[in-house]
Amino acid sequence: MTKITKFKIGICQLKVTIEKNANISQARNLIHAAAEQGANLILLPEMWNCPYSADLFAEFAENLNDINSSPSSLMLSEVAYSLGVTIIGGSIPERDASSGRLYNTCCVFGSNGELKAKHRKIHLFDMGKPLPGDVHFKESDTFSAGEKPTVVETDFGCIGIGICHDLRFPELAILYRARGAHLICYPGAFNMSTGEALWELEQRTRAVDNQLYAATCSPCRDSAGSYMIWGHSTVVGPQMGEIIGTTGHEETVLIAEIDYAKIQLTRDSFSLENQRRDNVYRFIDLHQESP
Repeated sequence: MTKITKFKIGICQLKVTIEKNANISQARNLIHAAAEQGANLILLPEMWNCPYSADLFAEFAENLNDINSSPSSLMLSEVAYSLGVTIIGGSIPERDASSGRLYNTCCVFGSNGELKAKHRKIHLFDMGKPLPGDVHFKESDTFSAGEKPTVVETDFGCIGIGICHDLRFPELAILYRARGAHLICYPGAFNMSTGEALWELEQRTRAVDNQLYAATCSPCRDSAGSYMIWGHSTVVGPQMGEIIGTTGHEETVLIAEIDYAKIQLTRDSFSLENQRRDNVYRFIDLHQESP
């Protein structure tokens, strides 16, 4: 268990506009607001620098391998260092310099301002025939899928990263638990129908099944983009999937307290890990690194 076991997380539910510089400036403001309220770990939304709209992803995309050509990443690095906080940088559209492909990517910056990890969204949101009243969206028409799960060691423990539709896949959360994650952060932008039906349900399920914390961060509902966003950023605890804190759909900063002692308490009370039947089924981590 990490040395820092009790801390505050700040969730920045940002209003995203069609002006990148304005989005960067407002994200900085909300990060400062979260830090002023005592947050040491700060989470931004999916597509916080860009409206969630396929026709804008390429225009707003940045080369994340060169921080000086990425104004969004440069801001996150600078503010993480100046405030001494760890930032889970939501996601922005990334243009890979070598292949030219676009990715939906989350960057994690430590309190020293250095890039600690980069997660490319693994599960792209491709709807088949939409349900009545639902939106049609096929993310793979624009983005390429990431190929690797991301677990990052931070000042605040081991954190798994997923982006939006990654939340729907329990296998990824199981993998993060197996790799020692205390918390999984999911920046996301669920729409109104999937949000109402699944947003809270999926978060609570990931947390309670794996006996860890889950945190989500959405853009606010009146953000620009091709569809209306649900909002309701949330922090969920490990004991019974309890809601520790949640927002409405407006732009706001949510502050919630995380206490990792509750993880061990829960696992000691209900030892799901020891009750798994490896002789009946088995989980395989294809990207498990050799010690």
